[in-house]
Amino acid sequence: MATTDAIQPADTTRDAGQVDYIENHPVEVFLFNSTGWITWVWLVIRVVLGWQWVQAGWEKINNPKWMDGTSIVGYWQAAINSYGQPHSQVAYDWYVNFLQWCVDNDAGKWMAPLVAYGEFLGGITLILGFLTGIAAFLLAFLNFNYMLAGSAGVNPVYFLGALLLTLAWKNAGWWGLDR
Repeated sequence: MATTDAIQPADTTRDAGQVDYIENHPVEVFLFNSTGWITWVWLVIRVVLGWQWVQAGWEKINNPKWMDGTSIVGYWQAAINSYGQPHSQVAYDWYVNFLQWCVDNDAGKWMAPLVAYGEFLGGITLILGFLTGIAAFLLAFLNFNYMLAGSAGVNPVYFLGALLLTLAWKNAGWWGLDR
């Protein structure tokens, strides 16, 4: 009695240790794994974003109130004070607790120069195309913290650019020192 609904036997043509791989989508290959004209697009994004970070870091480095921690502590205090208010800058109590911990432990003295030099040097590494993926990831993390503290403005655009550069690390530094 033959039926068309019969269960078919397992495929015995494969080796037991063979691994199947998922093919990369052509768009993914084009954006993140090719060395064609898309590398020029990544170069423009990388240099523009890097220049923005260099400028932001340089302004902070040359601002005595930033470098001594006064400005960053004021920024943290404003974010902490807005918590719980309508349209608060900070939406998460755990982040308010983190900011309060930073204020209580005088972290502004070491964190402010770290942020300033991180922005400046991260921007230079992006412009030069040196360790592009790592630099973009660290700058995206920095940007993410700005957004958690309630600073919008250009930060979502910078975050998106840095995130895309992180994903495109293989070819984003093609025209740079990474190559």
